[in-house]
Amino acid sequence: MSGIPGTALSLSRLEQVEQRHQSSFMNTSFTFDHARVVSFTQELVRIESVNRPEDGLSEAPVAEAVVAEMRSFGWNPVVEEVAPGRPNVICVVEGGLPGPTLMFEGHSDVVTAGDKSQWTRDPFGAQIVDGRLYGRGSADMKSGVAAMIYATRAVELAGPFPGRILIGVLCDEEEMMIGVKHFVAAGHCQGVDGAISAEPEAGEICAVAKGAIRLRVDAHGVMAHGAMPEKGANPITVLTRATVGLTDLQLRLQEEFGPHEHLGKMSITPTYLEGGTIEQLNVIPADATLGIDIRTTPAIDHPTLLDDVNRILDESAAATGVNLELTIIDDRPSADTPIDSKVVQALVAGHEKVTGEPAVFGGVPGTTDGTILWRDGGLDSVVYGPGGKWIAHQVDEYVEVAEIIQATEVFAHAALAFLHS
Repeated sequence: MSGIPGTALSLSRLEQVEQRHQSSFMNTSFTFDHARVVSFTQELVRIESVNRPEDGLSEAPVAEAVVAEMRSFGWNPVVEEVAPGRPNVICVVEGGLPGPTLMFEGHSDVVTAGDKSQWTRDPFGAQIVDGRLYGRGSADMKSGVAAMIYATRAVELAGPFPGRILIGVLCDEEEMMIGVKHFVAAGHCQGVDGAISAEPEAGEICAVAKGAIRLRVDAHGVMAHGAMPEKGANPITVLTRATVGLTDLQLRLQEEFGPHEHLGKMSITPTYLEGGTIEQLNVIPADATLGIDIRTTPAIDHPTLLDDVNRILDESAAATGVNLELTIIDDRPSADTPIDSKVVQALVAGHEKVTGEPAVFGGVPGTTDGTILWRDGGLDSVVYGPGGKWIAHQVDEYVEVAEIIQATEVFAHAALAFLHS
């Protein structure tokens, strides 16, 4: 006995409340504001939240819109400046009963629209035509951000629930992921029991994602006249030789490991070759740079792969007499949350309840903030959200309005299933 008067009675009543909620939560009736989740998506899409400070553009206006929406509910969001003009928005919604913590995560930045004349609609107009909401970031991932916020609001309005929901709208997912890295480093993952990233996955539940290694190889040769190549050391030649070696490495690893069930094959892709700054056909440049984008599956060990890359570069340098310098720009492992984890199974339950169809599992072809939450934050993380998986970053990006509404409902049911598990 604790010796504190009333403790036993209080615990008994608390247990009774929890039992009543446990037995009835699957029949919870939610109130969804479908019209507002769509119009809020439009509001966010109209904000050109590209990281381009030289043009006065950043994620800050999206953060301001999210904060205003949250405060209209009576929530108390916290804004953390990760870099100038690049804030994270973090908000905890308490359920009123003891229980676990579920995180909903999304990012506030978008990639550039590119040549806007190539779009058939204003990339920041958020027009709805024939049931599709068009605009840069409509799928990736402002509809997901709106859906997870309004799902949380629906859960809150349905009454007391166990635990809490933490919402993170983080900056800079499209580049170096400084937003989620700051979130983890600040200790915000402590006490979180699972995370859902609301990225566009076309209704698939994605518990696995490809890893990514981004490399820069600088070749330092000797400038010379194109008519007398023996007087120089051609950096383009050595990088071409290295590219052939990397292509052979890709083929060997693809054969050795085969395609992943949900991710397909690993890849090693040269993405750019810059041959110095002297743009004359009769001049061998002194320097050249090669960019490499590597995508891996869970079976591939990154340190071993990087050893192979270094071996190829050393052999190419030795054969040509040109010095090569390797820079690892970023190294993100493949994320692989078990299918039987609570957060994955909660999404399964939510998806099946709302759609009436069996859950379909898939994989994320790129990397998301969920990768960092999984690796550095130690969280079981899963990716699921409105929008097509392949439409992101394309001209005339769009999301089906019906998918925004469906994802909002799935998120609400998944949250309740997780918090009662």
